[in-house]
Amino acid sequence: MRWAEGFIAVDWGTTNRRGYLIGSDGSLQQEMEDDQGILSVRPEGFPGAVAELRARLGDRPLLMAGMIGSNRGWVEARYVPTPAGLDDLAGQLTWAEPGFAAIIPGVSHSTPDRADVMRGEEVQILGAVATGMVSDHAMVCHPGTHNKWVSVIGGRIASFRTVMTGELFNLLKEHSILADLLSHPAAADSSFELGVEHGLAHDDLTSELFAVRARTLLGRAPAEQAASYTSGLLIGNDLRTGLRAAPVGEIIVMGRPELTGLFAVALKVAGREAREIDGEEAFLAGVRALAELIR
Repeated sequence: MRWAEGFIAVDWGTTNRRGYLIGSDGSLQQEMEDDQGILSVRPEGFPGAVAELRARLGDRPLLMAGMIGSNRGWVEARYVPTPAGLDDLAGQLTWAEPGFAAIIPGVSHSTPDRADVMRGEEVQILGAVATGMVSDHAMVCHPGTHNKWVSVIGGRIASFRTVMTGELFNLLKEHSILADLLSHPAAADSSFELGVEHGLAHDDLTSELFAVRARTLLGRAPAEQAASYTSGLLIGNDLRTGLRAAPVGEIIVMGRPELTGLFAVALKVAGREAREIDGEEAFLAGVRALAELIR
């Protein structure tokens, strides 16, 4: 079966997977999402999980991105070194089923003093570039479990840095002394903005995290504000790292709207212009562009 007749695109992450049936004209015909991320599938269970996807979306070739290509996924896919463009990704696909199921490589960035990797975000970023949603020269902030700050130069991913902000918040929420306070919902309110301001202005993150609890115990801050403040504090600290590579100019914030909204508010507090792009739209743009390059 030829790719021109349509295919299934899969964004397969650690805890969730999203599948999209793309028609021969490039239109989105059907989609699904569930909690069957790679950690929910035993190594020997991936052929069955893929068969389930086809049963739900049709007997079409698969183009997969994300953690499905990690050493915990179906078949480990390589990393393309920076600078990386769509042609590099298309040229180094890993075939789990020859001619019928391809895994998109991740991207790596390595310098004498730093090493970094990504899987999945590259499809969104380069897809947005390919369709003009993002210019050939841009700074992209991609919030998530592992937030990415990505420099795009000449339409290619030139460099990037990962900040474990989302994972740190989740760990604090589930396993730290702050867990009871972080059970309250976090919102982009005045407490969030205060946290962002502190994170931007100070380098005392681990100390200030404990102070969140102390202020509540001493009656200086209500417990209901702790989650918003802590979220802002972590994101403000995140911005301190990311904005070093982008001292001026617009920041593109790409990903799920509930996350891009928080980062857009934080960037406004930092005095920076932000433009939000839906990550799903960018992902679909990326897989359509890659499918056209498959021979």
